[in-house]
Amino acid sequence: MNTIPKFLLVCIVLISSLLAETEFAKPKPAIDNPRKLVFSLPSGDIKEMNRIISTINNVMKFYRPENTEVVVVAYGQGMNALLLKGDKEVRKRIEALMTYDVVFIACGNTMRTLKIDKKELLEDVEFATAGIVEIIERKLQGYSYTQP
Repeated sequence: MNTIPKFLLVCIVLISSLLAETEFAKPKPAIDNPRKLVFSLPSGDIKEMNRIISTINNVMKFYRPENTEVVVVAYGQGMNALLLKGDKEVRKRIEALMTYDVVFIACGNTMRTLKIDKKELLEDVEFATAGIVEIIERKLQGYSYTQP
């Protein structure tokens, strides 16, 4: 086979793959049919927290905030992300997500174990008796559990 046709074929394949878009499953995401996602925040590592927050941002940019219902369940050392005295940059990013109606839920079991009082947490944080149970229940309600 001649090298020019091979080169053209490779170019066509590369260009078509660059132009390819994700195909939405039916029904497509919409205000009346949002993509329902639940994420876990189990780690106290700042890099890990930021990675999860970035993933949430990327998902919301893709689907658009009005087409998503996002819940983030913090437990274990991940509770540090929800502390008023926690990392300032993480806190700002979480507060920004809250303005888009992302719901952050604190694990009551972790709060008791680590002796964290509700007033030590960011405003508008919701609470669950057990973080893992909250994730299970959300899945049963049709949420997709996403662990980036």
